[in-house]
Amino acid sequence: MDAAAANPASSSMEAVAGAFRSRVNELQDLVLARNMYPATAVTDLAAVDSSVKAMEVQVQDIRRRLQEELDAIPKAKKLVEKSLKQQKKLQHMLANMPSGMHEDVFATSLEQSSSKMLPECFNFNSTVPELVYSDFKIKDEPVAAPKKGKGSAPRWYISTEELDSLSSYMKGRLTLEKVNIAINEVATYADADAHLVACPKKKLSEDTWERALELRDIAGTEAVKGKHFFLEADIKGPGLKLDHTGKAILTVLRHLGRIHETRIGHHRVFILSKQC
Repeated sequence: MDAAAANPASSSMEAVAGAFRSRVNELQDLVLARNMYPATAVTDLAAVDSSVKAMEVQVQDIRRRLQEELDAIPKAKKLVEKSLKQQKKLQHMLANMPSGMHEDVFATSLEQSSSKMLPECFNFNSTVPELVYSDFKIKDEPVAAPKKGKGSAPRWYISTEELDSLSSYMKGRLTLEKVNIAINEVATYADADAHLVACPKKKLSEDTWERALELRDIAGTEAVKGKHFFLEADIKGPGLKLDHTGKAILTVLRHLGRIHETRIGHHRVFILSKQC
């Protein structure tokens, strides 16, 4: 914490300490005055001692509470930084999401009904959810570990600026919407493959189980382990096909770092990249 932030807290503590010393001096003067009457001196001294101890406890409580507040400031700053970073990611995704997907994501009756059940700190009237800082309570207790699994496959859409930065021969007749629809589609392929990898045998047919075993072998390789991936054989459209346009889209995605390609056995494997 910088000096400017610490000065108000230091001034407040000095004021409390000054008041405490002043009160002790007053009590000492009263003790001297009371000593003129020996019969009541012991009782008065006991009362003074109790008052001083009570004040000491109060000062310690104030110090402890102040220290807790000072310790919480770095945690709050980290929370704000992470929230801003997440906000930028959401804004990027929303700005570059294919127009055909907007209705599915934002205008379904399911979301309209479920949004009423969410906490008020999420405001769906804006382009991205707004997080109200007062609704977060910073705790020192350990947070429960997340469930195992990689979660959904990343959908790292490209922006207009990225598409415009491509050379004309690479870009060709591709549009922003075509490329981002393909990104959403390959993420769907990766989710389906991840589901087969994690699915127990009793829930799969014999043919599907053989494919799941093959995908598990691929998922266990060093190049793929812990990442979302799909196979060239998964590409069947409608947004991405193995035609001239589809191959051009894959080239663009490789060039922009959205996917990485490797070969495992007789399979051509595409690994999805996460947004930085």
